Amino acid sequence: MARKPKSQASPQASRPARRAATPPASPPDTTRDKIVAAFLELLAEERIERIGLSDIAAGAGVTLAELRSEFSSPLAILAAHFKAVDRALLAEDMADMAEEPERERLFDVEMRRLEIMAPHRDAVRSLMRSVRNNPPLALALNGLAVRSQQWMLAAAGIKASGPRGMLRAQGLAIMLGPVLRAWVRDDDPGLARTMAALDRALGRGQRLAGLVEDLCFIPSRLCRLRSRFRHRRDEDDRDERDDYDGDEERVTA
Repeated sequence: MARKPKSQASPQASRPARRAATPPASPPDTTRDKIVAAFLELLAEERIERIGLSDIAAGAGVTLAELRSEFSSPLAILAAHFKAVDRALLAEDMADMAEEPERERLFDVEMRRLEIMAPHRDAVRSLMRSVRNNPPLALALNGLAVRSQQWMLAAAGIKASGPRGMLRAQGLAIMLGPVLRAWVRDDDPGLARTMAALDRALGRGQRLAGLVEDLCFIPSRLCRLRSRFRHRRDEDDRDERDDYDGDEERVTA
């Protein structure tokens, strides 16, 4: 499995990478696979906003009707690619990292995911260029990334459900931005710069974890404070009524 490079920030990370070579891409089997593969090939050469539906259909060797029956838009094709990467990662044997700390397990999972994505590095680079000047695309990709990172957290044995899980996945998706930028530029077969960037990102995330946990408890704390305030206010109201009744009795007497 992938291991972190030796660094001052992480003295235990001195093990070699699990896989250095880029795994060969399997040939597409179904119509959906052919469409996704054609789209990724086009994306590696052209920005997503310039890729037409007819271009995708021609590249996949299908009609527009067949393309429409499988996908509603280029973003839907991209979502299918994200899902395929997630499934490939989740199908791997994770037994060899069961005894590792959470940070080590997450490091391994993220490196495995990058290794699966390696045949499409140029497509990722193209998307990253488009995102800079396309806020709607950035928002859509963030949604896809958060969904994938929930599965990556689960693969690493880290809770990914509920509000806390969503916060973890969103934070992880944001922190992995610099990692992806390092990855698309990393020409080292051992991905040393990528692993160093991932190590730093997870280190920052670990330091921020306490703050995130505290933020998760804010709603429940507010509810408890509100309940206490209401209880005290009710007691004060009762005391005021008792005082008023006593004064009224003395005036009557």
